[in-house]
Amino acid sequence: MSSLADKLKSLGVKTGTSHLAPRPPQPASQSIDSVVAGSFRVTPLGEVFVSENTYGEEYVHGNRSPLPPSEQTFPLSLISQWANDPRIADLPLNKFAFLDTETSGLSGGTGTYAFLVGAARFMDGKFVLQQFFMRDPAEEPAMLEGLAHFLAPCEALVTFNGKSFDAPLLVTRYSLHRIPVPFKNYAHLDLLPLARRLWRDRLPSRALKYLEEHVLAFTRSSDEVPGYEIPWLYFDYLRTGDARPLEGVFYHNAMDIVAMFALLHHVSEMTANPYDGSVQHGLDFVALGKLFDDLGHWDEAARLYERGLEFELEESDFGVAVKRLSILQKKRGDVNEAVRLWEDAAARGHIYAHIELAKHFEHKARDVNSAIKWTMSARQLTEEADLPSYVRKHWLEEIDHRLSRLERKAGL
Repeated sequence: MSSLADKLKSLGVKTGTSHLAPRPPQPASQSIDSVVAGSFRVTPLGEVFVSENTYGEEYVHGNRSPLPPSEQTFPLSLISQWANDPRIADLPLNKFAFLDTETSGLSGGTGTYAFLVGAARFMDGKFVLQQFFMRDPAEEPAMLEGLAHFLAPCEALVTFNGKSFDAPLLVTRYSLHRIPVPFKNYAHLDLLPLARRLWRDRLPSRALKYLEEHVLAFTRSSDEVPGYEIPWLYFDYLRTGDARPLEGVFYHNAMDIVAMFALLHHVSEMTANPYDGSVQHGLDFVALGKLFDDLGHWDEAARLYERGLEFELEESDFGVAVKRLSILQKKRGDVNEAVRLWEDAAARGHIYAHIELAKHFEHKARDVNSAIKWTMSARQLTEEADLPSYVRKHWLEEIDHRLSRLERKAGL
């Protein structure tokens, strides 16, 4: 009777391990300091790993101009008014800290912690980014202490969705360890709600990376990792001790922070002087007009609406811009100034201005003949202008309705 080994052998099954190829050697795990350039910093609460990158005045992020000197104050008066914090307008750049966290999850609460916190500020004329990394949850107090020391000279925080996520999360972590919150009394400028105000009508997404690509014209390298993968990459690191996958997380965090600065730079130029090329889309002019309008800067808002209407807008956007401009002109109250502005706009070929003058002479000045004159000039301008069909239809319907009423008043 044959043995089991003989039967297996007759079937071509080999026993033992001598025939197997040796297992290729597995690469050893690499620590964070061998993957990311940085050093270990001693704090009163322990040791923390810190990676530092410096961006000089020659650095350009996408289509933005080089970094300005740190002692400069950005033109942030309108943004300060929008944020309802006058401190933002008066601080020099070296008092702003740009901050972003990478966390163990997106749910928030005491079960979520930040394992990597990046913060940047101007130091000696350079934009200095420091990233504080927690190799183990036991190092959290040291990481928070190191971050607090870096933020100490600042008076304002700039984040992207930080008011809803990053800042409350860090407040929770500082409170759990009974460490004073370093940014407790800082001014806080969250760029996400501002980005929504400025680009929600033109861009399908207001995510920071999307704005970076479509507003700043900057594309990240292949080192970038998707944000949703980051918590799992950190959990793998805690399990294996291999920090190599985290290199992309550091890159992602650094680019988020640099993009925040570049975006703030861009928005400050948009609001300070939108006519020098910093704004190139009709919808962006209209969005700026809405912002100036809502903040009570009506003359500038009217000018921005007018510039936006010079572009070829979609029908719905065109209607919104015309309506906002018409309402704005009524709110301004200074009839003589409004008439002067309408006459200037009419001379430049703005159809809406001819119609507003027709309204003024019909309802305010009680001059039907002048109202008819401005209505007829609006019609002629509409017929001669190179307009999309829906825009022409919009104006002609309003003009013809007005003209019929005026002719009845005049007994024509």
